Amino acid sequence: MAAAKPTFAQYGNSFAKKTYGPTFTDQTTRGEIITSSLNVGTLADLVEFNAFEDTIKDYILARLGHPVVRVELSPFQVKTCIDESVSLLSYHAPMWANQIACFNASAGMNLYELPQYMLENIDYVVYKKSLLSMQYQAGTLEFDFFIKYFQDNFLFGDFAVSDFAIMQNYLEMIRKQLSQEGSWDVINGMFLQIYPAPVVTPDPVIIQYRALDSNSIHPYYRNWIQKYGLACARGVLGEIRGKYASLPSPGGGAVLNGAALIQQGEADKLKLEQQLIQDIEEPPVITAY
Repeated sequence: MAAAKPTFAQYGNSFAKKTYGPTFTDQTTRGEIITSSLNVGTLADLVEFNAFEDTIKDYILARLGHPVVRVELSPFQVKTCIDESVSLLSYHAPMWANQIACFNASAGMNLYELPQYMLENIDYVVYKKSLLSMQYQAGTLEFDFFIKYFQDNFLFGDFAVSDFAIMQNYLEMIRKQLSQEGSWDVINGMFLQIYPAPVVTPDPVIIQYRALDSNSIHPYYRNWIQKYGLACARGVLGEIRGKYASLPSPGGGAVLNGAALIQQGEADKLKLEQQLIQDIEEPPVITAY
């Protein structure tokens, strides 16, 4: 499947820190939260924490007792807890995390390669198709509606409430045909398809998507990530300490709290997930078709 790498339009990308090349893929993104790098690590990888992840890691270790007591967690285990918490918040990211990008489409090309962080949380695409590409014949119903739609001559006015509701549903259906607004799809999570294909070059396409920026994330949401990462770490640490009920020592042995950590971690995760859905996640969008 052949796809073009889109070039920047004049509006650029709100999530880009610096552009190194003419396309979206040749850029540096703002902040350290890049969702395409989450949950893909292996034990063989060298674990490195960026500045944002260091704040989460230190919070987790401190709440588990470090450095007063030993915390039996490897860097990779802590990284998986951070990835899980950031992934969950990113999936339910509220509308304040909106990002806007704009690229230039080319005539005859309707498939474009975009970065994963755009496509995985894309909300809407504004693409203005050319009205001249619609060949409606004079005297047809499509031609009459096409003209009336832009004349504002009260063709759709003076209705009762029930008639107005029916007309709104009908207008939603024909809006894609009678207006300049084009349609779009995400193909295989890798490509953006816009249709009909542009007829001029350049033709700007605006993308609205969600992406968490660690530089501007609200402290409340940063703390939610910290708490959820701590809950995940409690579960992992509980599994480790649960291998043995107690450890022998000269003083009579030490009792481990593995079961208690697992139980507390699961309870905290459930509470935080409910808080995420009820208090943080945006309400569902209701659209009439």
